[in-house]
Amino acid sequence: MTILGIESSCDETAAALLEVTRGAFRLCSNVVASQIDIHKQYGGVVPEVAARNHVLTILPVIEEALNGRKPDVIAVTAGPGLVTSLGVGVLAARTVSSLWNVPLIGVNHIEGHLYANFLSDKRSIQFPALVLIVSGGHTELVIMKDHGRYKKIGQTLDDAAGEAFDKVAKILELGYPGGPAISRCAERGDSARFDFPRALLDSRDRKYDFSFSGLKTAVLYCLRDLKETKKYSKRLVPHLCAAFQQAVVDVLIAKTVRAVENYPIKSVLLGGGVVANALLRSQMRSALSESHPNISLHIPPLSYCTDNAAMIATAGYFQAKERNYTPWQKLNVLGEWEL
Repeated sequence: MTILGIESSCDETAAALLEVTRGAFRLCSNVVASQIDIHKQYGGVVPEVAARNHVLTILPVIEEALNGRKPDVIAVTAGPGLVTSLGVGVLAARTVSSLWNVPLIGVNHIEGHLYANFLSDKRSIQFPALVLIVSGGHTELVIMKDHGRYKKIGQTLDDAAGEAFDKVAKILELGYPGGPAISRCAERGDSARFDFPRALLDSRDRKYDFSFSGLKTAVLYCLRDLKETKKYSKRLVPHLCAAFQQAVVDVLIAKTVRAVENYPIKSVLLGGGVVANALLRSQMRSALSESHPNISLHIPPLSYCTDNAAMIATAGYFQAKERNYTPWQKLNVLGEWEL
């Protein structure tokens, strides 16, 4: 089976061709057209600009991914995400499905992020699994009972972790995207120089939920106070970055470990753009290996953390096995779509 994956939920136009033979995956292509340089000037993604650029790049990206081949199945991100961006990918997928009479599958973007783990080591993933999704728009803890069977146990109550990274980077004038900028700057900083809050860390009724809005505001007020008291200098920015980043990582790890302690988990999966953060990856490995060495931890390669179509094709494969197809005439965009 060959699956064409298409992804356009935000500002990345992506297509990938996945070949599956007797359960073994071979990624034939994984094409991503990034819009980062376009949106840098705005300090964030502008939906209308993103959609227009998707229109310009979607067909060349699909053509490059296919390289003359005809897929057996098409899997496309149908939500959640920016409605105008999603619409470009869904329309392209519907068109190709109609012209070639190829079955079509609508994939949940969040589900795609968790299935990025199955591209490299799916044979060692055991259920039930705990999934931590950390991206620009989502921070969630989900119990994955089996393929397609999910139970969300925690989510952010305000800003997602990736959103907080972007906003703090803007506050500190580090540019966009915020995650990589803060991570690079934090390498030169001391996280102990500033003490930022870890929201809901000891909450009993919200023990698996997240909140990063207060942390973002704490950085803003700290910077304001430093400037008002004439104690601010550019040399403090790496320390502010390190302290902020450590606060985010501490909460993500603590909530994950807590869920592992309270649910019969066999594997832990990470997914989403923020999972590319080196501190999160290393400290999560250390925390779980020390507290729960018998539970396997799965972290996607860096190229599969940010938005891509390989993960969408992989998620589509598991739906194709169950023949969960949608007629091209009925596949619609879902800007909000819970797992």
